[in-house]
Amino acid sequence: MKYKPRLNDYVSWRNVEGWVYFVDDTHLTIEISVRPKEDDLVPRHKKHHCLIVVQDFQYDELVYVHSRRFANASNLEEMEIYVRKFTDEDTYKSQEHRYQDP
Repeated sequence: MKYKPRLNDYVSWRNVEGWVYFVDDTHLTIEISVRPKEDDLVPRHKKHHCLIVVQDFQYDELVYVHSRRFANASNLEEMEIYVRKFTDEDTYKSQEHRYQDP
């Protein structure tokens, strides 16, 4: 089963670890640090995010660690960390007790 990265997964890549911050068909970014902004030049953005770009051909080098349910939590307990279960079909699943989708 090939790992398919998703938002809010915590991954390890080469010598860095962090949260998957953005995912696209061609690349993803891993957030390795966050710090509060000292200025108020752009009031919409309250923090500086340091991101690493990983190209799609490098996805096989990613190591999945765990996921979080709530990205905007203030601490690890509120994030509700869990380990995703991977299957051969890591896609849409039909409702419980319903016939199998083709």
